[in-house]
Amino acid sequence: MYVKPEILALVLSKMFGKNIARADYQPKELQGGTLGDVRLVTGTAETSDGENLPYKVVWKTQKKWERYGDPDSWRREYDLYASDFKEVFFDSFRCPECYHAEMNGDEIQLWMEYIDGVSGLNLTSEMYECVAEELGRFQGKLYAELPSALQNLTNLSKVEFTKNYYLRYRSWNVVYDYIRSDDCEIPKHLCQMLIDIDNSVDEIFSRIEKLPIVLCHRDFWVANIFYSDGKIVPIDWDTAGWGYMGEDIASLITDEADVCHMVEYYQKCIPAYYRGFSEYADVSHISDHCIRELILIMFGYRLVEWYKFAEFPEDKLLHINTLQKIYEMRNM
Repeated sequence: MYVKPEILALVLSKMFGKNIARADYQPKELQGGTLGDVRLVTGTAETSDGENLPYKVVWKTQKKWERYGDPDSWRREYDLYASDFKEVFFDSFRCPECYHAEMNGDEIQLWMEYIDGVSGLNLTSEMYECVAEELGRFQGKLYAELPSALQNLTNLSKVEFTKNYYLRYRSWNVVYDYIRSDDCEIPKHLCQMLIDIDNSVDEIFSRIEKLPIVLCHRDFWVANIFYSDGKIVPIDWDTAGWGYMGEDIASLITDEADVCHMVEYYQKCIPAYYRGFSEYADVSHISDHCIRELILIMFGYRLVEWYKFAEFPEDKLLHINTLQKIYEMRNM
């Protein structure tokens, strides 16, 4: 894939804080698809003084597409990096540095810092707890201070996104009717858990909507979280926006997580999250964190969909086991 030499020199000059005269490069696909392309670009940069510097940088290209209920998400990271967004972070919880951002019609390109750290299912229990506490500290600080850099952002997902996402799933007969049918292969007590949410969802949302409204990442799952030298660096901020306290913790615990430890993480991460949040805002009056309800609203029907369309028995079992772990959280 061709890289413009002048853009690469600009990116590396900002990255190193030195004038880069030239650089070779080797792109390697990190992830890709019809909607986006992310590549690790490596090579050696040569300064104007003749110094050779090895480098790694991430090059992300995103074409225009429309996410349900959030039509401008495709360009959100560009808008965030073009703003003062990075000022809302602190050293222990931050987004990757962006060295260059450009928009060309219906496509954005970002050149960003490569994060080297622990991610995905390699995160340990202690790291999960640290992630939860730092997230709470970050959201609590912004909730308490509401800095101007945050107030001035215009392209953020809306607070009702999660509710509308759930209502859309619930209106999809493929999953709604399935858990109510006689030929459903999901254990009946798990189906009933989801049906009970549907039957009481108005009351559940009335409780959720009493929680603080905070800046949410909204794709806060283990593959988007890096633990690096005791610091937390979440990537992929294209779904970020206003949401209710606990939405990101629901994702951290549930979204393609370590199923064997889900209940443990539920028990550890929620107190850690509230501990971090309370450093900046008083949340002692909140007796109902609603995180299990958020988990079911955000992932219940999604897990049914994944189960119903899974090609392999081991994948079906994984989704059943995930639902079972959520069921086991009911008395905690």
